[in-house]
Amino acid sequence: MTFSLHRFHARHRLLGSTILVGAMTVAFVPATAIAQDAAGEATQLAPIVLQSGATTIGEDNDTVVPRRTVSATKTDTPLVETPRAISVVTHEEMEQRAVTDMIQAARYSSGVTTGAFGYDPRFDQIYIRGIETTTTGDFRDSLRQPIMNYGSFATEVYTLDRIEILKGPVSVMYGAASAAGIVNRISKMPQEEAHHEVELQYGTVGRKQAAFDFGGPVGESDELFYRLVGLAREGEGSYDIPDDRYLLQPSFTWKPSDDTTLTVYGLAQKGETGASAWSYLQGKDVFLYTDPDFNSQKVEQYQLGYQFEHKFDNGLTFRQNARVGDVDLKAHYLNRVYLNAAGNWPTTAVTEDMRAYQIDNQLESQFDTGSLSHTLLMGLDYTRVMSEFAMGDDEVAPGTPGSTVAIPALTDFTDSSLSQTGIYAQDQIEFGKWRAVAGLRYDWAHQKTAVEGGSTSEKDDGVLSGQVGLLYLFDNGLAPYISYGTSFIPSTALAADGSVLEPTKGRQIEVGLKYQPQGENYSLSGAVYRLVETGKPQYDVPSYLFSHNSGENTYTGFEIEGRTEFDNGISLIAAYTYAHAEITENFDPTLIGNTPSTVPRHVASLWVNYAVPEDTALSGLSIGGGVRAMSESFTSDANTGKNAGVAYLDAALSYDFGTTAPDLKGLSLAVSATNLADRREQVCTDGYCYTGRGRTVLGSLKYKW
Repeated sequence: MTFSLHRFHARHRLLGSTILVGAMTVAFVPATAIAQDAAGEATQLAPIVLQSGATTIGEDNDTVVPRRTVSATKTDTPLVETPRAISVVTHEEMEQRAVTDMIQAARYSSGVTTGAFGYDPRFDQIYIRGIETTTTGDFRDSLRQPIMNYGSFATEVYTLDRIEILKGPVSVMYGAASAAGIVNRISKMPQEEAHHEVELQYGTVGRKQAAFDFGGPVGESDELFYRLVGLAREGEGSYDIPDDRYLLQPSFTWKPSDDTTLTVYGLAQKGETGASAWSYLQGKDVFLYTDPDFNSQKVEQYQLGYQFEHKFDNGLTFRQNARVGDVDLKAHYLNRVYLNAAGNWPTTAVTEDMRAYQIDNQLESQFDTGSLSHTLLMGLDYTRVMSEFAMGDDEVAPGTPGSTVAIPALTDFTDSSLSQTGIYAQDQIEFGKWRAVAGLRYDWAHQKTAVEGGSTSEKDDGVLSGQVGLLYLFDNGLAPYISYGTSFIPSTALAADGSVLEPTKGRQIEVGLKYQPQGENYSLSGAVYRLVETGKPQYDVPSYLFSHNSGENTYTGFEIEGRTEFDNGISLIAAYTYAHAEITENFDPTLIGNTPSTVPRHVASLWVNYAVPEDTALSGLSIGGGVRAMSESFTSDANTGKNAGVAYLDAALSYDFGTTAPDLKGLSLAVSATNLADRREQVCTDGYCYTGRGRTVLGSLKYKW
């Protein structure tokens, strides 16, 4: 029997458990430099800041109003001059909101919704414009973190400098990716200035965490730099689900000249959470669907990569970004809610070993043709992902303690692989105040799935992707634009005849307006879009084991996001999203015209932070608060029931002791609370209901030097 991604997903949804299924070179230089002339007089040189590839991002990390992006075009392009919708979560924003995971980091951005499957720490459940990007939009340092069957690369936000959310199709730059866009996680990498940070954290439920972040020059060298990030955590999230993690993330940069940079980095991470995160409501009480003593998912993951950049004398720049990653997963759980045909509790075990090899080569050239200035980027990338997946089922008598249950033997084994090669070209053109972007890409993809003792399925795909955009930049900072792009994702779902389905494709037209005056500390962006996702796999009913390519959903919406920092210490981040989603094709004709499940029509958020000015009695104190609200949504594609609308409150408070006591410089205390009112709302998706995460209160003590 063949167990594709979708079949495994469907099978475990029926048991009550939800299975969810670029390139950048980094160079780092000091923020300022001092030189001496022949007479020995000190001269202040021009500021030099952290760079990622050719893109300056260091200044952005100290503000909630970013100006640049390293993801949208893979070139040095300001946000206001990029003809597409982008949200950037800076390091400063993550600090203000005391972010502890990817879901918290993304949910104050426009176009983003979270929590479609309640509290589930196994995956970063992030939806963009109504489409899930959990499994198809997960990127780190511009390379995809793939999922083949079940296991995934988990990202710890403490290891990140910033997060960039690209909305709409991005396949020209990134190949296989969600039609809704991607979430690109930007890792902490070496800096030339020495810095040291240690943090101790304690909070609900029994969460204990210690972390450190050290970096700077290696000895007295002006060519070698390092950074070492580490973390150890033990504790539980909501509903007796473990939340343990241990990691070490080293990186080294060699910069022999201003023209050449090589950064080598690695990550070793080990964690445990629950293999099933389904919780349910009974009256006002929340119950876990599985026994906590037999609900375990242990994951070890390793990543090793490098980022290289060299600038030639003729104006060409070559970049190469490569990484190998490995995920080793072991999980098991039992179902204590639904009895099987024999009247027993089913038990399930799952293992997967997945390895990914990726490389992205880029050649950038800047030149003029008459009055037109070009930034031409050409690239060739390759991805290979291999997975060894196995599962097994058993059963136990009702009431059996989880601590005495034996792990089921593995009986079904599947080997699968995906190879993808893409060649792409992008031209960014400036003429006067006009900015134009045009790009094309062609991908060759080969998939193979072999079931032990069963059949072997193979599929070859060739897909052309494109994007165009046009923007006009007014002197006052206004920038209207229009863009169009396409996307694709090779499908892993199987048809009833055993063949692999055709790729899922997307297309979007977007019209937007950005406003970010030069020298001002605020920004405003808005966009109207029509996004169509075609060839979406739809399950065969009632078996849910095979799929059709007949699905199509259309998303039409509007979103707006504003950010500002005032001189009086107040900063704010506001976002609103309106989304109208419609099922426009489906193998079940009764669903056509309905709204896809768990897509709210309205989502809004507001975060306000106040940092008390210096030279006042309370200087060093920072207070922040936020509200997140979403309207009702349908519980299934059949639109027979609704999830209620809900609003959540968050808060954060921090104090920098060094502001009033110089001897305590670098020491700070912070307390934060998410879901302050402890609203544990039930959310249902396609007939299965889950419960949101309860109130979480954390305190942290941090020391920097």
